[in-house]
Amino acid sequence: MTNKLTYMAILGLLLLSSFSFMSTDDLEEKRTLMLLTTDISYEAGSQIDLQFSSSTETTPPLYCSNSYGSTIIIPTLENNVLHYKIPSHLSYKSGLVNWTLVDKDASLLGQFQITSKQHVAHLETYIGPPNIGAGGTDYTMLVVIPTDTLDNPLKNNTLVQVQHQFLSNEKSEQIWTKHCIAYKNIYSEQSKGRILIASECLNVHSKEYSVEVMAGLPTNFSISANRNHHYADGNQITTFKTSVLKDKLGNIVSDGTYVEFYITTGNGNILMTFGSTIQGVATAKMLHPDHGAEWIIKAFIDGIAESNTVTLNYMKAIKDFEVAFSENNRSITIGPLQSFMKQMIPEGLQVKLLIYQDHQLIKTIIKNSNLGYSNFNLNLDSFTNGSYELKIKVAGLEKTFKTVILW
Repeated sequence: MTNKLTYMAILGLLLLSSFSFMSTDDLEEKRTLMLLTTDISYEAGSQIDLQFSSSTETTPPLYCSNSYGSTIIIPTLENNVLHYKIPSHLSYKSGLVNWTLVDKDASLLGQFQITSKQHVAHLETYIGPPNIGAGGTDYTMLVVIPTDTLDNPLKNNTLVQVQHQFLSNEKSEQIWTKHCIAYKNIYSEQSKGRILIASECLNVHSKEYSVEVMAGLPTNFSISANRNHHYADGNQITTFKTSVLKDKLGNIVSDGTYVEFYITTGNGNILMTFGSTIQGVATAKMLHPDHGAEWIIKAFIDGIAESNTVTLNYMKAIKDFEVAFSENNRSITIGPLQSFMKQMIPEGLQVKLLIYQDHQLIKTIIKNSNLGYSNFNLNLDSFTNGSYELKIKVAGLEKTFKTVILW
């Protein structure tokens, strides 16, 4: 019994000694991985070597990540020092890099900063809109992004010099980068013209940019009408013209400003013509009516400005016309159609023949005049023998023949 107790005591001491030895080894193992590199900031493009001391032959991987992605780095072991070479796709990009040394017994983590090179290789410049309105309230924005040879934006508070010129005014202003960019709002002047803009950063200069300062919104304007005569001959042209369109500061509006002319006739119909400005003046044309009429004209720049109202009266060019029947009343000749000087009316005047039977309209025939006359032929296939009522309309005039016998 005594021997058994002695044996058990010795076995217990051996086990306790073994556990104590293993625990000490684990603690010692955890203490063997230590960061030797003291730098926490590097310039982009530098060779970055993170070094750790190690008393074992193990080579745990290093997990690295930045805003562009992540990677696993396998080290090399030299004289109990682990060397982790940071690959170029991480070391070339500025920003914060986080790392974690992955080991089953001991894990270390940390971070280091990669800064951009402090000289400019490229000066990215953006500007817009390319056209702004005069008056001092509209503006264009200049955006400058200075980058190094590895395309990294320079650090915050890097100085950018902005120069801009308008007519006789030249200005130079300083702006500083923030969150990769530097920007400046450049406001228009009171008159129209062209702004020239350039920028410079660390002795690197941008190219010249230009922004057009256009006239502002046009104000109300006046219109006038010009015509060769006041007769409704359906042939001559009336020309409508605006005054010089300007904004509230007196700047002439841009060429191509669209102006619509609306014409209200005496019977309530609305005609429309349009024109675009050249040197501030818009011109539009409209053919004379073919019958006496009153026109009320008003022009609009849609949703922006409008003109005064102009009223034009057109007198009848044709006072009367003759109608001749022949060939069993089936051939009808209208004319001569003579204008205000007894001259033949120009070709193309519309002549309308309306044919009724038993007080019902059965046919409307429209033809255009030729050499001052218009001819209609009523063939037997379409119009059987019998009595018809005929109405002839031309140039606002109308003649009615109550009983016309066709045979």
